[in-house]
Amino acid sequence: MKVAITSVCFLFIAGSSVAQDLEPRAYIRVPVKVNVFTTGFSFSSGGVLTDPNLPLTNLKANVGVWSAGYVRSFSFFGLTAQALAALPFVWLKGSALVNGQEQTGSRSGLGDARLRMSVLLYGAPAYSVRNIPKEIKKTIIGSSLTITAPTGLNYPNKLINIGTRRWAFKPELALSQSLGKRQLLDFYTGVWFFTNNGSFYPGNSMRKQDPVVALQGHYSYTVKANLWVAADATYYVGGTSYVNDISKNDRLSNSRWGITAAIPAGKRSAFKLAFSSGIYIVTGTNFTTGSLGWSYSWF
Repeated sequence: MKVAITSVCFLFIAGSSVAQDLEPRAYIRVPVKVNVFTTGFSFSSGGVLTDPNLPLTNLKANVGVWSAGYVRSFSFFGLTAQALAALPFVWLKGSALVNGQEQTGSRSGLGDARLRMSVLLYGAPAYSVRNIPKEIKKTIIGSSLTITAPTGLNYPNKLINIGTRRWAFKPELALSQSLGKRQLLDFYTGVWFFTNNGSFYPGNSMRKQDPVVALQGHYSYTVKANLWVAADATYYVGGTSYVNDISKNDRLSNSRWGITAAIPAGKRSAFKLAFSSGIYIVTGTNFTTGSLGWSYSWF
């Protein structure tokens, strides 16, 4: 149960692109009626905001993101479920060549909010802290729906923005396989769908984007009851965008790797450390990210 509590805290890492998430143990079994407050800071450096639709080259940016979120586990028709809400605040500073001229700038403000609900469909019926099952299944199948809402700061007449001015939805299916008491394998398959942005740069353009298929794989090892480490990888493909129905030939086919560690900080709280970087980048978003998170849980 302690391992579960230190895992439920970290179901999001604020980043520049929803397709690049790395979320180990996102479908681990937890008791119902658990509440978790989580907060953290991430720092990214490199081509964080590169968008092939924009006349930007040689982009170099530093982006800091502070996030706060709340997680609640509950019974959903007898199945274990979780709901999450998170809101980031973003600072960014960068430079780029705009139509051949070097430009610098900075932004700060709210980012796009994230909502997520997951349900463990097989291998994890709902249970309370006082009714821990004697037999734990090694295989769990889960599903989730993640939504990002356009709450972020966005200037239609600016090239670089914090918010995207559109909604995004990702249904996902997951398999979590235990290898004994200490090792765990996770595999997720999801597809991001995007609504249109009718106020794209310079403010009166229509931007559309094809769906992005996102695959994740994680291997984690439990050192002791509430201390674990994980090796992470993701691959995402698709997402060709169109401005005023003209294709930008910017189809993604990128991969990233990362490492994650959860460290106890008392009976009810824990820290999380994470690092990720690009492996193979075809189009944009070649950057590295480090993050530190903290969580507090109660029943």
